[in-house]
Formats: sequence, structure tokens, C-alpha cells
Amino acid sequence: MNGPCPFDLCDGSGFIVDEATNTAAPCRCRAQRIGRARARSLAGVIPRRYRGVGFDRPPVTEIDHDVVREVRRYVEDIDAQLDEGRGLWFMGDVGTGKTTLAMIVASAALDAGRAVAIYSLPRLLAQIRATYDDGAPGTDIELLDRLQQVDLLHIDDVGAEKTSPWVLEQLYSIVNARYEGGRAIVITTNLDHEQLREQIGARTVSRLVEMCGDPLPLFGDDRRMQPRSA
Repeated sequence: MNGPCPFDLCDGSGFIVDEATNTAAPCRCRAQRIGRARARSLAGVIPRRYRGVGFDRPPVTEIDHDVVREVRRYVEDIDAQLDEGRGLWFMGDVGTGKTTLAMIVASAALDAGRAVAIYSLPRLLAQIRATYDDGAPGTDIELLDRLQQVDLLHIDDVGAEKTSPWVLEQLYSIVNARYEGGRAIVITTNLDHEQLREQIGARTVSRLVEMCGDPLPLFGDDRRMQPRSA
């Protein structure tokens, strides 16, 4: 047994057994179980700083209400959003709450029993580079395959990495695999649409637009630099 079936269709095995014919068919939950199994070596835990964030407390209560409303709509229908491969794109200034909102989405997906991977782009690229080391436990292809299988991939700081042909190709491979597989992605970036096109390439941005729609803009002062109340 691997936990209850979220659809109440099987016994937790991922298969529906027909005792009359002594046959078994894959359950709707099987794809989720496979995704979670492949994601175990990925970063799928909400960072400590973002645990407990919610719509009813700062800094979210101080963020543009229109943007927060869109995020709330997304998480209230999280299963359908992920099943359709729809993502979100947060764009704006440093310290305006982009990562906080993205973490709310990731947390909602985890609470729904979905497989999630959470990375900053520099960290993700470092992990891909590490697969080239002697004695690495897996290959870059195996890592990219696991990234493609999760229900939600959350990437922070897109455009923050120094551009090179290798970086552009890795990012395109990640985004394109999820695009072709109908898998949701959530990104945050400090760059506007045109700046991002220059930084990561038009073909990658084109896919992000189709997967995530228009960027959700967040502008203003850096909240991290503001003094905390006692």
C-alpha cells in the first residue's frame, strides 16, 4: 500500500482490480504516484522561511490585490490547473513577494498530494552540472526526465544565471519537455518580457507565455529592506 487513492478508486496500489475477471487496470492516481516516486531525489520541500505563508497574513496581505486574487483562483482549483498544465509567471522588482506567492502555489500542490520540485535556477543548473562529475549517482538525462515528470516545477530567479549557450540549452530543454508533456511550471523573474527574451531566448519565452499566460506584475519597494515591527 502506498497511501490512499485521492480519487477513492483503488486500494492505494495504483491499480483497480476487477475480481470478476481477475484483471487490473491503471487507476487515475497511478501517474501521480509515478511522478512522486521519480521526484524523491528532487527538491520538493517548502523552504523553512516560507512555511506557513498564507493569503491572510503579511506579506501577502500587502501585495497587489489583483495579483493575489489570480493566485487564489489558481490554488482553489489546483488539481484542474495542474491536470491542464497551466502555470503562473511572476515578474517584478526584488523583494515584492514573487517567491512568496509561488511558494503558496507549490504548497497547495503538495497539500493536494501532487509531485513538486522547487529550485532557484542557479541551483538547478548547478545540480545538472554535478551530474557530469565522476561518480555522480545519475546522468543529466535522468535528472531532466525526473524534472519533466513532476506535476509542478517551481523555478525562482529565471534570468539570474550568467548566459551561455549551455545555460540557454538546459533551460530550453527543461521548459520544452514540460511544454510538450503538458506539465505546469511556475516561474519568478526580475526581468520584464523583453529583457527575459534577450536573456534566455525567444523560443523559451514563447513556450512560457503559452504555458503560463501573461506575467503577473509585482512592483514596488523591497520589503526585505523595510524595518520589521517589534
